[in-house]
Amino acid sequence: MPQISNRADKIQESPIRKFIPFAKEAKQKGVQVYHLNIGQPDIETPPEFWQAIQNYSSKVLAYGDSQGEKEYLEVLASYYQRNNLVIEPEHIVATTGGSEAILFSFLLITDPGDNIIVFEPFYTNYNGLATQAGINLIPIETKVEDGFHLPPREVIEKAINSKTRGIIICNPNNPTGTVFTRSEMQMLVDLIRDHKIFIISDEAYREFVFEGEPISIFDFPGVDDLTIMADSISKRFSVCGARIGNLVVKNKKIHSAAIKLGQARLSAPVLEQFGAVAALGLGSNYLPEIISEYKKRRDIVFEGVMNIKGVVCQKPAGAFYAMVKLPISNAENFVKFMLTEFSVDNKTVMVAPGAGFYATPGKGLDECRIAYVLNTDDLIDAMKILKLGIEAFNNQ
Repeated sequence: MPQISNRADKIQESPIRKFIPFAKEAKQKGVQVYHLNIGQPDIETPPEFWQAIQNYSSKVLAYGDSQGEKEYLEVLASYYQRNNLVIEPEHIVATTGGSEAILFSFLLITDPGDNIIVFEPFYTNYNGLATQAGINLIPIETKVEDGFHLPPREVIEKAINSKTRGIIICNPNNPTGTVFTRSEMQMLVDLIRDHKIFIISDEAYREFVFEGEPISIFDFPGVDDLTIMADSISKRFSVCGARIGNLVVKNKKIHSAAIKLGQARLSAPVLEQFGAVAALGLGSNYLPEIISEYKKRRDIVFEGVMNIKGVVCQKPAGAFYAMVKLPISNAENFVKFMLTEFSVDNKTVMVAPGAGFYATPGKGLDECRIAYVLNTDDLIDAMKILKLGIEAFNNQ
């Protein structure tokens, strides 16, 4: 019997989605599940997005340009420029979501067997994307007690060797909600310049900042040839299913190679790019109102988890996640327990187990990621249920 590839055998199952079958079983039994396991906002997609798709005039939905539709590239560049970033349409390549932007970034700067430094905990799909690319993620630990901020430069430098091709960072951070300071980002910029390695900056949550300041890797001069930004419209405009993201690359050789990767899959979704054009053109009041709503949700979740005895959690400063150290023995067992054995008034809560956000075996076993993507009433109820669920789990 032929064997599947090592790549397919080793790819990690998503810790965000692996317990979905248990959630489906709970729902079939009539239990309402509060989904705090996945970054799927309940905020309505802007009507302008739908209208743009409905008004698409062509009678044939044809392949798009591999770099991206002209209108999308131009409006996206204008959006960056409104945010004081010097980015032109020729610096951008449309991708099928932010995940493809990360995969392309890995493929553009590494060969199989090369290393990318990552700060753990990190967005879990980096694991699977690195496996697809045939590369190694070299983890450097950050700790909840320190607010998951970066370690000193000398700690990072110890991880750099002849196989190191770059560093990946997500700011504001998924899964921790940490907003890295300008001095932390400057330290990384100085480091990649000195060691002549690349940086991949995942900026899917760039404006989602409650304390601190939104910072882009392109705010720092002098390292354009070493810099790749991965971005997405999914979270800004609550269009996760549209699968529209992009790379920003000013290094002309890398940009040309990125277009060739795009040609290999022909084009990013065309209709959704026109929807993105409309969303990106929304007025200046749109995002501040959304961010204000997420701050309210953040405060509810933080207050709720801090009412649980034994919890360790730093208040997230951005994105819409909290990485929480729980007073439990094993988060995966706890998530399964909540979905199969526990409910309050026929309702339960689903969070994402923390271990899947680490590359180091044994890390994050008592941690979980909470996505505060539901309305405030649901979150208040969910936090009460979570507290009771932890008590019940520990009293088994």
